[in-house]
Amino acid sequence: MIIPQYWAEARIVQRVEKRQVTVRRFGWSDVGQEAAQAHAQTRAEEALARILNGERLERRELKSAYNGAAGVPIREEIVARIGDAVITRNSYGARCLNTPGVLFADIDFDERPPAALGQVIAAVTLLGAGAVGWGLHSWWAAIIAGFVSLFLGYWFFEREYRRRLADSGGTEQRARDRVAQFCAVHPAWHLRLYRTPAGLRVLAMHRTFDAAEPEVADCFSALGVDRVYARMCLNQHCFRARLSAKPWRIGVGERLRPRPGVWPINPERLPERLAWVERYEAAARGYAACRFLEALGSSTVDPAARAVQELHDEQCGALGSLPLA
Repeated sequence: MIIPQYWAEARIVQRVEKRQVTVRRFGWSDVGQEAAQAHAQTRAEEALARILNGERLERRELKSAYNGAAGVPIREEIVARIGDAVITRNSYGARCLNTPGVLFADIDFDERPPAALGQVIAAVTLLGAGAVGWGLHSWWAAIIAGFVSLFLGYWFFEREYRRRLADSGGTEQRARDRVAQFCAVHPAWHLRLYRTPAGLRVLAMHRTFDAAEPEVADCFSALGVDRVYARMCLNQHCFRARLSAKPWRIGVGERLRPRPGVWPINPERLPERLAWVERYEAAARGYAACRFLEALGSSTVDPAARAVQELHDEQCGALGSLPLA
């Protein structure tokens, strides 16, 4: 896990025959700004050499914070370093816990029917419409039949899906059942389960993990973890959990200033950002990011996981009764 303190960008322009090649690359460091600039220059030179050698590389890296940052470290303001854990402020202003070895997994509730169901309905609709068109010798009839059957098919199957979902206890119960089933298959695991505003959060306590371990991928798959989050963990070599409320859930309508919220910012804009953060933190004190529900599985506790768990629970308000946001 790399969450640098300093960032820089290098730009190299070189003429090759009758064309101009411009390459931009970011650099980073925990030592200082000069070291970050030197790193950026080295990365730009390496990228230029590879491009001139025929590789198809992006000429410029996007200035993004966390989402989609493949191959570039987390680019967020560092709020605190506590042991191996780093607390950052994300692009919309919430505080986030980043840890290199303590496994977190968020499970979002999703009431939408599976994508495969839509594919089945579409296939049946096409076959039915084709049969109608063949029987009536009219493609107009086939098109009308296709639209009608597609609408009715989606309406009927979605209604039936939601009815069965409600009968099984809803999306929350299904998610909790997946966690319980995972623990039954992996009795050595010790999981703490939390309720978030829109889902569940799982924290593994029995040992630490490398995000690239097959056991992590198996766990994420079994629990139904969001694929984007799973890819982020792998790319960034860490796990992540939001510690404070999302601004729009607590009445902070104005977005983090200055936009787009990516760190670092122009020093001249720092007062604007600090003012926003002060307003946000004042509002966020009345809310919790998650609430502890139960512990599952074994009683084994890794000391490093315990330290992160205590930090997480305190920062999230997980053991209190504040409303979730």
